[in-house]
Amino acid sequence: MFLNVVLRTFLFSLWKCFTEERLLLPQQGSEMFHLQSITLQELVPVSGFLMWFLCLGSSVCLFALLFGVVWSITGQECLPGGNLFGLVILFICSVLGGKLVGLIQLPTLPPFPPLLGMLLAGLVLRNVPYITDAVFIDTHWSAALRNIALSIILTRAGLGLDPSALRRLKAVCVRLAIGPCVVEACCVAVVSHLLLGLPWTWGFILGFILAAVSPAVVVPSMLLLQREGFGVEKGIPTLLMAAGSFDDILAITGFSTCLGITFSTGSTWMNILKGLLEVVGGVIAGLILGLFLVWFPSRDQDLVLRRTLMLLGLSIFSVFFSHVIGFAGAGGLCTLVLSFLAALGWKTDKAPVAAMVGRSWDVFQPLLFGLIGAEITIATLSPSTVGLGMACILIGLVVRLLVTFLLVHYGGFNLKEKFFISVAWLPKATVQAAIGSKALDMAREEGDEALMKFSLDVLTLAVLAILTTAPIGALGIGLAGPRLLARQVKGEHTNVCRCSRFIPDSLFTVESPSQEKRWTTKPRLPVTTTPFKKKTA
Repeated sequence: MFLNVVLRTFLFSLWKCFTEERLLLPQQGSEMFHLQSITLQELVPVSGFLMWFLCLGSSVCLFALLFGVVWSITGQECLPGGNLFGLVILFICSVLGGKLVGLIQLPTLPPFPPLLGMLLAGLVLRNVPYITDAVFIDTHWSAALRNIALSIILTRAGLGLDPSALRRLKAVCVRLAIGPCVVEACCVAVVSHLLLGLPWTWGFILGFILAAVSPAVVVPSMLLLQREGFGVEKGIPTLLMAAGSFDDILAITGFSTCLGITFSTGSTWMNILKGLLEVVGGVIAGLILGLFLVWFPSRDQDLVLRRTLMLLGLSIFSVFFSHVIGFAGAGGLCTLVLSFLAALGWKTDKAPVAAMVGRSWDVFQPLLFGLIGAEITIATLSPSTVGLGMACILIGLVVRLLVTFLLVHYGGFNLKEKFFISVAWLPKATVQAAIGSKALDMAREEGDEALMKFSLDVLTLAVLAILTTAPIGALGIGLAGPRLLARQVKGEHTNVCRCSRFIPDSLFTVESPSQEKRWTTKPRLPVTTTPFKKKTA
């Protein structure tokens, strides 16, 4: 440790000497000596390789120093087989996997979602024989990190809700947000009960997990089509992005209610009553905490940082505290309500808070998908479970496709547009990763082998749904969009993106200024007139 510190100090001093420190040398050429200021680098020429080597050595020494400090505090936890070592390796591999998958870009197609690479990274680390022994993460650590990621997802969902959209959304968007989600959840519950032998409550848990559409796949694909002008005349990209948020909230609400009923003890009616109490209690607690965030902190403080910390802190506390008191389903609803109410009170000031919450999601997204992939052990999977599970997923997707097509039938769309909306409503990823393992965590706390088997089957099907529908959905949207949607040529109408008869103006949002592109007519040049002169003979 002492040698690392000395070496790092020496290299840093040498680097400063070569770059910044000035030497005063006498200069001849006049009667008096003048002082000439030069650098040591001018006296001793240094090659670019040596400078690169000095920088690399400094970085290596700094990393060694950091590792030494952590090792001296945590001991075996940061060595192979420890939790800290496993988390760091999992995070790095998940980030690299996401970057590699994001680099796969085909012409005229949207990029593959990086979450696939993150999920596969965790799956590989879990199932490679020698690596799985070194990369070990305790189940309590894994469950805690996944719950934190779930809190961040629910917070972002609450902040993203538009109150004007809740008041002004037309029937087609309401049908698109509610109908396919409820019908697919019921269909999957029935099919899983018949094929996999899941109890009815577990069937509905699986149904609501699989029924949520993935904004991580739909939103980037829709933004790409919107920038190219496909479907913007009828507001199809904006319609899908708006309805996706409500679809996810409905699925999470149904999942939380069924989860509370499943893990309750007592009679069936008491379990149903407890599930309803969890919904009501979560909403009331969210209203109280949301009103608190509207008024505190006061405006004479650093609002953005304090509001972000208080919002995330209360959201995480709600999710964990609901487990402590035995009302696990109330935490998610409380987080949704408090973030929505806080954003409603902050009005236009919510944008910087939402941006900071998004940065926290950038950190926990690789951890979430990596941990989800690491929960699946391929050697323990039953071929019959995988085969019947894929049958459940496919049947649910077919039913969802048909229901979506029927529900947008009277929305003013032609046949090609109806088919595109149905295809775009299939991908699954984010919500499945966030809530897919929640039942497994609760089953481990109960210590019941039967409950653990059911919850592991649910998690396996959630991972299979992500691996199959996320890439297929992204490719389907990219291939079908330019072929099935009408393209709005630039300059035909004014503010085409806002002229949809289904979506209000307030739902028109872009992620960054570089992504904003409006289709407007060119301004007309001013017409100059000359006075009329009579001809003279």
